[in-house]
Amino acid sequence: MQKYAVNQQLIETLLALVTSGEIAIPEIQRPFVWDSSKVRDLMDSLYQGYPIGYVIAWRNPSVRLKDGSLSEGKKILIDGQQRITALAAAILGQYVINKTYESIKIKIAFHPIDERFEVQNPAILKDKTWLPDISEAINGDLFDIADQYFELNPNADKKQVRNAFSNLVNIPKKQIGMIELSADLDIETVTEIFIRINSKGVVLSQADFVMSKIASNTEYDGNELRKAIDYFCHLAVAPEFHKHIVDNDKIFAKTEFFQKMQWLKTENEDLYDPDYNDLIRVAFTTQFNRGRLSDLVSLLSGRNFETRTYEASIAESSFARLKTGVNNFINETNFKRFLMIIKSAGFISPKLIRSQNAINFAYIVYLKLKELGVNSVAIENYVRRWLVYSILTSRYSGSPESVFDFDVKQISQKPFDEYLKEKEEGELSDAFWNASLPQSLDTSVASSPYFHVFLAAQVKANDKGFLSKDVLVGDLITLQGDIHHLFPKDYLKKNGLDRGKYNQIANYVYMQSEINIKVGNKPPKDYFEVIKLQMLNNNQKVSGIATGEQLLDNLKMNCVPTEIQQMNIDDYYDFLILRRKLMATKIKEYYHLL
Repeated sequence: MQKYAVNQQLIETLLALVTSGEIAIPEIQRPFVWDSSKVRDLMDSLYQGYPIGYVIAWRNPSVRLKDGSLSEGKKILIDGQQRITALAAAILGQYVINKTYESIKIKIAFHPIDERFEVQNPAILKDKTWLPDISEAINGDLFDIADQYFELNPNADKKQVRNAFSNLVNIPKKQIGMIELSADLDIETVTEIFIRINSKGVVLSQADFVMSKIASNTEYDGNELRKAIDYFCHLAVAPEFHKHIVDNDKIFAKTEFFQKMQWLKTENEDLYDPDYNDLIRVAFTTQFNRGRLSDLVSLLSGRNFETRTYEASIAESSFARLKTGVNNFINETNFKRFLMIIKSAGFISPKLIRSQNAINFAYIVYLKLKELGVNSVAIENYVRRWLVYSILTSRYSGSPESVFDFDVKQISQKPFDEYLKEKEEGELSDAFWNASLPQSLDTSVASSPYFHVFLAAQVKANDKGFLSKDVLVGDLITLQGDIHHLFPKDYLKKNGLDRGKYNQIANYVYMQSEINIKVGNKPPKDYFEVIKLQMLNNNQKVSGIATGEQLLDNLKMNCVPTEIQQMNIDDYYDFLILRRKLMATKIKEYYHLL
């Protein structure tokens, strides 16, 4: 069955459809990202008669209104947004929102004698042989513009210049191909078509389609909702953007959404900086008890899953529920209390959180349990444990949607403590702690989630850095401390070990750089001899540790086997095995104290 239609549209017709709203440009996740030179090159290609590719539109399904009539869906532009925006800017003179969210005009100049285009600049404005803004020429009176040009340039070849002017003003009459996808296609099929057609192979995410649906809806204030999502995510990263919104988007600045995100203007916390995909996923999952964003696209379109029809009442209620979810997400109390819980589990830095999906679902757990009326102390316990459980089991690695869908339904149907206990008994058994986890620690990847959980355990226990008397691991993590090797890297390299062997997680500790320098390239047996001598002589040259008891305590909190004090290269692999077991034990004890 044919899944699309291909038509040729005049550029002026396409721009008229965009201006009238028949075709919606949703902006999706980003503003106009082309630089001005690409707009110039696009206009030159059209002038020369070169093809500029296809645009792809997907018609929203027709929605049944309360009176029984059908409202024909708008077309959503899912590929070609940058080109259409560039055409609207250059030909119609419309403003665009640039990379820094400023509203600007992109003015393209034309030299009719040389028949070339350039981005307008001060030199061009002073040069009378240039038309400084082609939008004025295309939308103005050609005869007046020609007469003015010849007055300024009396020696110009009038026939050649008139011909150039004619070609310029006829650019809107050039054609562009439009691929219109059938309204009854599901998102997966649309995505597949997009990938196959798009020469760059850029994959649109489900969240992109959601943003398209939101932005193209004017009846239920979709554009305001889209801005709320976009602006919150931007403010979370760049609080100074607050002033820009106040100065340049005065309508949105008066909305309830903006009032609820005002707190971000002085917020510099970077532990959890969600993007639009994260925000949509959390808001949707908590409000709809579903995990597949394709369902949200259908619901926002008004789909009745039972009758397979589209109804305005379903679209209206879906927008209202999503708005509630977004408001709950951006709520200052919710957001800050959630981060407080994450930090109380030892995850004090974004560098310790590798899985964005894990923290997303932890926020879902927080919001769902709060909605269900679970007491705050229990919520803190459950959120901490679920986060660490999901990291340790790689629960949301890869494509998380089906697992999100399953988990949120379980949370909604049974007490959370029962569900958590089921997962722990099934996946965090003694076999996991004693065999699987130590084996997972056999890796050279410093960004391993297991190593991050170990560090979080150290932070929560207020452990001190290796051989440090007072400096905490937490301080070393947040204040740009470094990971160093217990068996020095150069020492292992000189003994023939390759990168995968000396860069082992079990050989890593957070250590003050000044201590690491004093340890140097010596084997553990040698540098521990120096430490013991300094304790005997009461002369702390390597570290502030002054007694044997302090040394043993430091080794214990860093999960360093005491046998290391007599070890050299021959003992390295035995050392790794011993330390992995100690690290796994610490993680187990940490988990059960959460």
